[in-house]
Amino acid sequence: MERWLIVAALGLSGCVAVAPVVAPAPAPEAVAAEEPAPGAESERPAQVAVAVAPDTARRAAAIADSARDEEMLDQLHEVAAALPDGADEADLTALFDINVARYTQHDRVQFYLDFFQGQARERMTVWLSRLPVYEPMIRAALTAKGLPSDLVYLALIESGYSNTAVSRSKAVGMWQFMRGTAGDYGLRVTNWIDERRDPIKATSAAANYLADLTARFGGSHYLAAAAYNGGGGRVSRGLRMLGAGATQNYFDGAEAEEELAADLTGDDRFFHLSDSRYLHRETKNYVPKLIAAAMIAKQPEKYGFPSIPSVEPYAVDSIPVTEPTSLEVIAKAGDLPIETVTSLNRRYVRGMTPPGEVHWVRVPVGTAVSVTEALAAVPSEERVPAFGHTVGRRETMRSVARRYGISIAELVAFNGGLKSNSKLAAGSMLRIPGRARAAEAERSEPVGRAGSGRVHRVARGETLGSIARRYRVSVTQLLRWNDIGLSTPLAIGQRIRLGASAPARSAGKVTAAKVHVVRRGETLSAVARR
Repeated sequence: MERWLIVAALGLSGCVAVAPVVAPAPAPEAVAAEEPAPGAESERPAQVAVAVAPDTARRAAAIADSARDEEMLDQLHEVAAALPDGADEADLTALFDINVARYTQHDRVQFYLDFFQGQARERMTVWLSRLPVYEPMIRAALTAKGLPSDLVYLALIESGYSNTAVSRSKAVGMWQFMRGTAGDYGLRVTNWIDERRDPIKATSAAANYLADLTARFGGSHYLAAAAYNGGGGRVSRGLRMLGAGATQNYFDGAEAEEELAADLTGDDRFFHLSDSRYLHRETKNYVPKLIAAAMIAKQPEKYGFPSIPSVEPYAVDSIPVTEPTSLEVIAKAGDLPIETVTSLNRRYVRGMTPPGEVHWVRVPVGTAVSVTEALAAVPSEERVPAFGHTVGRRETMRSVARRYGISIAELVAFNGGLKSNSKLAAGSMLRIPGRARAAEAERSEPVGRAGSGRVHRVARGETLGSIARRYRVSVTQLLRWNDIGLSTPLAIGQRIRLGASAPARSAGKVTAAKVHVVRRGETLSAVARR
């Protein structure tokens, strides 16, 4: 198995060997070890216990650390710096490749410098300790897109370099992608995989997104950063409403009018816009937070923080896995810490690889061959450990077996003391064969999203339009996936494919493109809906 450094091979993030082993691996999320359950008393409903993981304390510590991250990130996004502006330029130009020097004395920047050194000091120290693990990878990705590498600090204020961060608005991962934007930039988000949690792929997507925003806003990295936070449309509308003829200088008149006019096409334009009412408060404060974080991260000792530790950068090998396999099983087969394998593979949200295709699992550098050979010796039936099911109200042996696609006999065999006609008590635990996990996950795929290979059965009164709206796809996609024409009538019970695994439409049936003439007051959203 070839080994690649992430700095050199970011573009191969989804392939055989991807770069970067977390020096100190993040705290683990332990996987429960399963033990045979005791039998139930004959006169009472069955109560079957599942063994508790021996490293519960370690897992609890990881959860607590993540909770502290989320609490401080929430405070960071909420805290207001409603202060007047005024600045002197600091001589820091050589230290940064973003325009920090011009704004170091800005009151909002000073506000966040104080905030990071005070209320957020404990979390900021943790976030700075994570920085050197991912910094080479992120800087390489940004540089490859022609961006300043100091935008690496944007991930600090987004997530504290946490791959498991989830915001209140459901943005996920180190770069805090919303589901829609993630899809636009090639990140898979399914019932099995969430590539927003993959530091390599998410970093590549973020670099592409920031490059697009920078081009959109005339090369201003601060307007691009504001758009990353608040949306490109909102920033564009704010700039239009602000108008090119605005004359209020955020330097309070300290600069000449001719310099102001020139700078309004650059990063000064963000600060001019942030003094208006056309941005949300969080977006107004986003760039000052970025500048303050960059100042501390570049010179932590100057601000009373420990120096950045010297650690190995994020680097990994990858192994192919051809059938559903638990990360726990992979770790045990390779004699690796479970928490290490889990932390390297956060994108597998169910703790196992999905069925149906080859998936690449990341392992520490130098272990790919040994882990692959050891895993090959693990039988298919042992690749997913048994797991627990909490009995719900009115559930029976038959309904539980049907839910997981197994026989009642198998359920009895996995739960000593039960009989095929045993009554189950709500809240009790049953052990379920591991192979049933994949089948259960397939049945629980969210209805609101189309996925490769899924099928919808047409109900009375449904049309292609209503089906497309339900699954958030276009009618054109449905036509292509199902090899039908726009005028093809739908029959009740007809199977409509909802994914790209469906055959492509024949070229002869493709509907001709149409042209729409924009009317006064119409927007892109209105035209798209029409």
